[in-house]
Amino acid sequence: MRKSIARTFLTSYIASAMKPHFPLLVLALTLCGCVEHNFPSLLPRAGEQLDFREPPAPPPPAVTADPALDARIATARTTLDEAVARFATAATRAEQLATAASGAPAGSDKWLDAQTALADLDAARARQVDVLAELEQLASDRAQALVPPYPALDQAVEAAQKAADDSTARIATIQRRLAPAN
Repeated sequence: MRKSIARTFLTSYIASAMKPHFPLLVLALTLCGCVEHNFPSLLPRAGEQLDFREPPAPPPPAVTADPALDARIATARTTLDEAVARFATAATRAEQLATAASGAPAGSDKWLDAQTALADLDAARARQVDVLAELEQLASDRAQALVPPYPALDQAVEAAQKAADDSTARIATIQRRLAPAN
């Protein structure tokens, strides 16, 4: 019973309250249909189409032959080969002396002979490092002059670095055979 009384009351109230405003409501709804809506486009904006990625690097310029540099590289390679051969000879001697002194205490004659051979071995390795430093200086000078890399120089630097690393590892291996100094 309550619903029917409420429905009846509200229906008559709404109808009586809306009667004077009905023409205004119809007019407003009609005008709403006539209004043009200028909503923003969903297409990408000009700023959104910009590409901020790094542009591709230009191809490296062609390397021109440099006879003076080639001569210096050849001299350095020859010096490196001689240093590697000298190191190999000294390493063989140092390994023999280290094997003989492997059980000897630090300070004994055999241990001292092996340590002296290791010092000679380190001097032979130092010549390899000198060649490496010379080649790296050449590469650094080219980079400072903003000249493109020279493949023969890069290969020579890699060969010298590998020789120096191998020599360092071989010295460390021989050193581990000897008793530590007190």
